[in-house]
Amino acid sequence: MAVGSDGWAGMGGDWSDADDIRRRLDEGADPERWSGGRPLHRAAAFGSPEAVAVLARRVADVDALENGVTALWEAVLSRKADHARALAAAGADPWRPSLGGWSPGRLSLAGPTPELFPVPEGICLTDTERAAAQEAARLTMALGEFYYEGTGLACVTGIDAAEAVRRLQATPVDRELRDQLSELLEDPYAYDMDESLWFIGVTSVPGGCVVTQPWGYAPQMPGVLARLSAGTLCYGLYANPKSGNQGSIVRNGTIEGSDLHPGGGPDEDDTSAEVLASYLYRHNAVAYACAFADLRLNDGRAVVGPPDVWVELPHRDYWSC
Repeated sequence: MAVGSDGWAGMGGDWSDADDIRRRLDEGADPERWSGGRPLHRAAAFGSPEAVAVLARRVADVDALENGVTALWEAVLSRKADHARALAAAGADPWRPSLGGWSPGRLSLAGPTPELFPVPEGICLTDTERAAAQEAARLTMALGEFYYEGTGLACVTGIDAAEAVRRLQATPVDRELRDQLSELLEDPYAYDMDESLWFIGVTSVPGGCVVTQPWGYAPQMPGVLARLSAGTLCYGLYANPKSGNQGSIVRNGTIEGSDLHPGGGPDEDDTSAEVLASYLYRHNAVAYACAFADLRLNDGRAVVGPPDVWVELPHRDYWSC
């Protein structure tokens, strides 16, 4: 077969060409198998409604599972409403329970298209879930869009900037150094990381404070989070340019989670609340980190600057708690 052993050779990230998919299927491509997973799941997230419809007519079970979820779940999670409608028209079940007890249909009630499927009597969001969805919409809108690759954050519940500075035993920088830091923000990679790592910004926000370093990982170092989290909770984020978003949870000086992936999709063993948060803040790691710490920012200044205060950390080992 010219197109490969399963018929999908050369397929990459774009599954939107329905004519190409139809041709491959007619030539013997396997509708159930592709080297990167199930073709229908891939099209549900990265294709077109037409491509989804073509594949849905060829599979044995439109609700077949991959990694514990259906193609319809993938469409809803990816906020591809037209893909989801095409799958439902092909017989996919919107109300089949999935991760964290959520069904694709019920999850859609928390997103931008709550009218996506006819809702059976008795199916609804709880007051807590509805409030979480409303806050997610508000927070993501308030933060807006900005470039944050390379940024380190610590989102701290219940303390203000002054208390954060006190806990870190940090020293406010003078005006001359503030001017240098402004230059650093223009081209951070022109400066020595060993020197710039010690400088962080701290800003009070509704619900707590944000510690930021737009050019480095200092706020997420374990020793920083341990000091900030005394009697409270921190969510640390480093938007690593090499490996993606890295998250950590520290409560009262104890690490509860590390090597997390804020802004990514939910996992099979996630709780109901974790699945909802992953859906509401998918592809928005900064908003996820803020929401986890119950911070209710009104704009992005606490993240991208200018902060309330620039401070210099004491030079010590921050890689242990």
